[in-house]
Amino acid sequence: MNRRHWLTGAVATAATALLSACGQAGTSLAEQARRMGEGLTRRTQRLLIPRDALAPTYSRAEISPDFKANGSISPQAADYLALKADAFAGYRLVIDGLVERPLSLSLAELRTRPSQSQITKHDCVEGWTSIGEWTGVRLETLLDEAGLKPEARYIVFHCFDALTQTEDGDRYYESIDLIDARHPQTILAWAMNGEVLPVPHGAPLRLRVERQLGYKHAKYIRRIEAVESFAHIGGGKGGYWEDRGYEWYAGI
Repeated sequence: MNRRHWLTGAVATAATALLSACGQAGTSLAEQARRMGEGLTRRTQRLLIPRDALAPTYSRAEISPDFKANGSISPQAADYLALKADAFAGYRLVIDGLVERPLSLSLAELRTRPSQSQITKHDCVEGWTSIGEWTGVRLETLLDEAGLKPEARYIVFHCFDALTQTEDGDRYYESIDLIDARHPQTILAWAMNGEVLPVPHGAPLRLRVERQLGYKHAKYIRRIEAVESFAHIGGGKGGYWEDRGYEWYAGI
């Protein structure tokens, strides 16, 4: 059992005891207990694990022959379909919010930045894992180019896809703090296993934040926004799935 599961379980046990004594207050107390557990997990892992501690890497021989494509695999929003029809030639990544120099970069321009490749394991919240090679630019490189303002605390990823796969569906978004944003293995990947990133895996650009569970690895990224708080975005909890009950911090 890893640290994250142990800590979450310990708080859950305490919460169960508390709820059994509190009757109608259960719903709000359960939410408070969940947030307490998440906060405890995050703070403890930050204390126990160095900021630049690396996720394990693997050899090419260990790459999974069938890396499962999960969640959204074929966005149907009109703006995405138009870009896809032209092999993403017109795609531009916008980086704005609390930055000194907002950016708008094509895939070709992104590929001129220093890149890195890493073979890592993807841990899905559903319980399965796969190993793949990812190539892209470090997120930190782009944040430094844009120049974060002092009040920036989180990086938000706005995506093309929606759970309903329709034009009017709630689009995915995700967020991480600056510790994970500046981690040496946090990249924006445009290639997978030596090939152009396939659509089911998030083309044209996806996040790899290797020390967190898979739902934090935003796919189909269209915009990156630096913010002081994400309370005004979506349901205010930092991500599409977090707004629906998942933990914001999903460190492993």
